[in-house]
Amino acid sequence: MGQILLLNVSGRDKPGLTQSLTAILDAHHVRVLDIGQAVVHDELALGLLIEVGNNSPALQGAILAKANDLGVHARFSEISEPALRDWMGRGEKERYVITALAPALTASHLSAVSGAIADCRLNIDALERLSSRESLAGATGRACVQFRVSGTNPDASQLRADLLTLAQQTGIDIAFQPESQFGRSRRLIAFDMDSTLIQAEIIDELAKMKGVGDEVSQVTEAAMRGEIDFKQSFTRRVSLLRGLPESRVLELLNRVPLSDGAERLIATLKRQGYKTAILSGGFMFFGRHLQNRLGIDHLHANELEIVDGLVTGNVVPPIMDGQRKAEMLQQIANQEGIALEQTIAVGDGANDLPMLSLAGMGIAYRAKPVVRQSAQHAISTLGLDAILYLLGIRDRVAQ
Repeated sequence: MGQILLLNVSGRDKPGLTQSLTAILDAHHVRVLDIGQAVVHDELALGLLIEVGNNSPALQGAILAKANDLGVHARFSEISEPALRDWMGRGEKERYVITALAPALTASHLSAVSGAIADCRLNIDALERLSSRESLAGATGRACVQFRVSGTNPDASQLRADLLTLAQQTGIDIAFQPESQFGRSRRLIAFDMDSTLIQAEIIDELAKMKGVGDEVSQVTEAAMRGEIDFKQSFTRRVSLLRGLPESRVLELLNRVPLSDGAERLIATLKRQGYKTAILSGGFMFFGRHLQNRLGIDHLHANELEIVDGLVTGNVVPPIMDGQRKAEMLQQIANQEGIALEQTIAVGDGANDLPMLSLAGMGIAYRAKPVVRQSAQHAISTLGLDAILYLLGIRDRVAQ
């Protein structure tokens, strides 16, 4: 092997700069062993690890002259043979993606996250902003920075625990996921509906119309916390709606708002080729409304029985509980020819945990504490479209 050099180039970026320098390397028959480039605020940092032959002085002179013409700084460093052997002989590293997101990210937040990474002896390979430039000025109320990190034999469980604690202490969201072949090949996303895709629990809204709102809300909260069986609680709550006119039920279609970012999220995912599903313990009449409005591909929810224009207080079986949500996720994935590792599930309640656990990526959205602690990822500070950041999708793609 010939002489090994590390070429570092820094300065104001401009079109054609990298091509001009690599054209010189080509003319001197240089072999490129490694390359990396980043641009921050139009300032370039370019590094190339190269192997050169006997023409090293001529090559270096040509590069330095061209760099001077381009108005950038170039520097060569010779790499020793032991250092090269060490670099080439290192074992395959474990690689992870850590995403920090919040209405605003400060230097304190970034320092805390990078400190946790360093404490677990992981190296930051790449660091980039996924949110728009406007987020830096606080104009969007949405900021995201993604860390790509690696290390040999890291304690991933400890890092995950440290990041969860850090998120609780700082009030930001931090997602941690291994880098895998499925990370950028998700194909199906399934949503809970009530308090996830929409900003209310439909059964609670119906109960308010019937005058039994407080009683039903208490049971709903206990069920979402996982304190009582969902089927039992659901049957009990629906029975209290007996006699409610269908005309009042349908009033909700135009009264309950979507969750923040829901339309932007689903529109972006559909452009990216994702299949979408609603798997809800709520009611089909509202699910159909959302399906038509958002263009959802699959819908499974509970059918509220209405006879002669009145709610009977019964639910048409089977009841869509947590286990059935997981079964429907598996069924849809099979139907679409999608591996479970390529699926995403999003929910907020305890009855969402089975599908969150089954999916390749489970996301707790503004969820109860038991769900946040059990799910792979949690989003509490931003809207539903923050899921795009966990998929590595930048704001400029989602506009």
